[in-house]
Amino acid sequence: MSTEKIHESCGNVFADLGFAPDEVAVLTMRADLMASLRDTIAQRHWTQTEAARILGIGQSRVSDLVRGKWDKFSLDMLVTLAARAGRKVSLAVA
Repeated sequence: MSTEKIHESCGNVFADLGFAPDEVAVLTMRADLMASLRDTIAQRHWTQTEAARILGIGQSRVSDLVRGKWDKFSLDMLVTLAARAGRKVSLAVA
């Protein structure tokens, strides 16, 4: 029988992992933008080659994006890619 304690999530995996609040904000935005870009590529039925041309990046970078390699993309780059994909990017501060 396991004696590990189970802790209830606060609703954000990055906060649950102990990242500082400023890092939580950036990591959450990056994750949300990556998910949105993957959804856009899938919904528009773009091949990786088409996505690369439209987004202005190499096909290998599209592969990294689709595969969720979040560590390879800065927040700035993800905002740029979302804009190139025709997505409106906005920030809501609570």
